[in-house]
Amino acid sequence: MSEAGPQPSAPGPTASLAADSELTHARVTALAAAVGAYDIRGRIPDQLNEDIVFSLGWATATTMAELHTASEIVIGHDMRPSSPGFARAFCAGVESAGSTATLLGLCSTDQLYFASGIFGLTGAMITASHNPADYNGIKICGPHAAGVSLESGLSRVQELAPAAPAADGRTVAADARTAAIMRKRYVRRVRELTRVDEVTGLKVVLDAGNGMAGRLLGEVFGTDAGDDRVPFEVIGLFTELDGTFPNHEANPLRPENLVDAAHAVVDAGADLGLVFDGDADRCFFIDETGATMSASAVGALVAEREIARARSEGTERPTVIHNLITSRSVPETIIAAGGRPLRSKVGHSGIKTLMRETGAVFACEHSAHFYFEEFFGADSGMLAACHLIAALAESAAPASRLVADYDRFVQSGEINFTVADPDAVLAEFAAQAGQFPPHTVEDLDGIGFLGEDWWVNLRKSNTEPLVRLNVEAADEAQMKALTRRAGDFVTARG
Repeated sequence: MSEAGPQPSAPGPTASLAADSELTHARVTALAAAVGAYDIRGRIPDQLNEDIVFSLGWATATTMAELHTASEIVIGHDMRPSSPGFARAFCAGVESAGSTATLLGLCSTDQLYFASGIFGLTGAMITASHNPADYNGIKICGPHAAGVSLESGLSRVQELAPAAPAADGRTVAADARTAAIMRKRYVRRVRELTRVDEVTGLKVVLDAGNGMAGRLLGEVFGTDAGDDRVPFEVIGLFTELDGTFPNHEANPLRPENLVDAAHAVVDAGADLGLVFDGDADRCFFIDETGATMSASAVGALVAEREIARARSEGTERPTVIHNLITSRSVPETIIAAGGRPLRSKVGHSGIKTLMRETGAVFACEHSAHFYFEEFFGADSGMLAACHLIAALAESAAPASRLVADYDRFVQSGEINFTVADPDAVLAEFAAQAGQFPPHTVEDLDGIGFLGEDWWVNLRKSNTEPLVRLNVEAADEAQMKALTRRAGDFVTARG
């Protein structure tokens, strides 16, 4: 028998303090990179891992108890490979803080918001939305799907998270009954608000990009949630849930990710194409010719429908919010429909807060986020999609003509510039006002020049050393000239 060597002793106080200090430092470093203005998002595993997510669950529960006396949080997750583990870690953090975690399991982000709304609970969605496969993140909302930003809670979460205890190994099982209730009520709400289950004669292509819309297809249009199948044809593309995105990124902001749906629409002779992002809270639209429909034009059309609904229910002049990057056709449509337009900064948390403060019936962004008063002020790509399907069914015109009247201006699209000092570039850009035609200068979100039939906006990214340029004008030549003038200025200072 060999003689046993010296046995390791239990760590003393100094070793424990060193380990705690190392854990805290790692969390602080990761959180600085992952916590943004409106949500939490980072690369795996250096910026987000299960320990960091546990600490964020603990900090979220602590923060929401402080702000809302909330003691229960409903949690969902998308189809990314890391998402189930992250959801369990977040739940464990919530329970470690003394709150109750209700885990829904797989769902879309708008379903998580809906659950927050109907149950009156704080919500957290594990998702990186449209980001590549090596990212993940967390979208947090207050009770009844209230927006949460740095100013309204995220900064407190970031402050508290490094002090969270170490993960203790506890687990939380998914609550299948609560998830089933949410899904059934979600489907019925979408159908009630749009009457999409009464639409006949259309053929629609839905590109899920291997994201959560693949599951929504069966629930909203099929029979997966226990309701009757809709009486029109839906052709699904890439509906298998796969967070490695084997076909194309689930990011409809990139034109190359719209090509498959465009081809499918034309080849099938379909009336409309729907392209969702990874967590299905956004939807882009393809007309019958395969062309991408402007998110501003779709927003204007849906705004008109929501204003008509609100006026029929007794609201004399319904408020509709649009961010300052949407086309000028949006506020023009709102006014013509008898509504009151209200411009806002870019960003979902601020828009949700503004909707509650003003009683707005609808809001839209240039990035295809659409927000509905009757959906707790939250954004829903599927609800917007069903509104457009219903509008198309009510019209004798094809999709291309349906939105033509709302698409009267020419936009540059968002152009990003990497710069060393975004604030300095914005300050210098404001000083260049005299180089543009007569206009008004505004600083609602970045620096904007507003002309009679054109505008230019330059704003900085909340998460990267970038400035973002958007331009709109009455015609292509004017738009290109303004874009070139502003772009040359930024490039020279990059």
